[in-house]
Amino acid sequence: MSEALKVPTMAEYMAAGKKPEVLFWVGCAGSFDDRAKKITKAFVKLLNNAGVDFAVLGTEESCTGDPAKRAGNEFLFQMQAMPNIEVLNGYEVKKIVTACPHCFNTIKNEYPELGGTYEVVHHTQFLKDLLNEGRLKVEGGKFKGKRITFHDPCYLGRANGEYEAPRDLLQKLEVELVEMRRCKTRGLCCGAGGAQMFKEPEPGKKDINIERTEEAMEVQPDVIAAGCPFCNTMLTDGVKGKEKEGEIEVMDVAEMIANASDL
Repeated sequence: MSEALKVPTMAEYMAAGKKPEVLFWVGCAGSFDDRAKKITKAFVKLLNNAGVDFAVLGTEESCTGDPAKRAGNEFLFQMQAMPNIEVLNGYEVKKIVTACPHCFNTIKNEYPELGGTYEVVHHTQFLKDLLNEGRLKVEGGKFKGKRITFHDPCYLGRANGEYEAPRDLLQKLEVELVEMRRCKTRGLCCGAGGAQMFKEPEPGKKDINIERTEEAMEVQPDVIAAGCPFCNTMLTDGVKGKEKEGEIEVMDVAEMIANASDL
């Protein structure tokens, strides 16, 4: 990357006696997974482009505890959640944005009972707000007229009822949005939720991500758009399994917006 990305930490803001508009919760995938790091960078470019005053926790951020809780280890979940809540409350954080629906769901719905109450938004919701406020411009660019299908992440869609923000953003890219057979409230999981991401599949006839990829391929998209790093991995693997990686791209909505305007 030619230019250095501007990503201040909460500690730096605190030292300067300032508070950011929003805390960007990066999440484990966005921090460590090479593919998901690209989503993080794309989102940061959009935040900088829109002039958003944001900060990250940096090394003070730890896993939200979602995989532990979903796998049934409530004790481990609370051990992971409590230090995060202490850090967030210590910085008096009010608003959090994250590109991971798992982090989004856990901090929004499960941290309050442990003493952590914040306004939590998914990055597609935040980008849509920036668009509505006129702080962010979204143009068709290289995706104009392309066939795009959007895969609903379970924890954004069915768990939290957000279906429109990512689709609104895609429409602004002037794409041809085509829906899969199972979408929105009837969407199918990519197969990575509930800590399944980190284990081998159970014996059976077909992996879930292959099933979902086949549904996406039915509508013959140029790009499968995702809003979750786990979904991104599962669908990318599915496309590779079908040997279609030369024809179908899997991209996060934030990456598409950043790429369309060549940020």
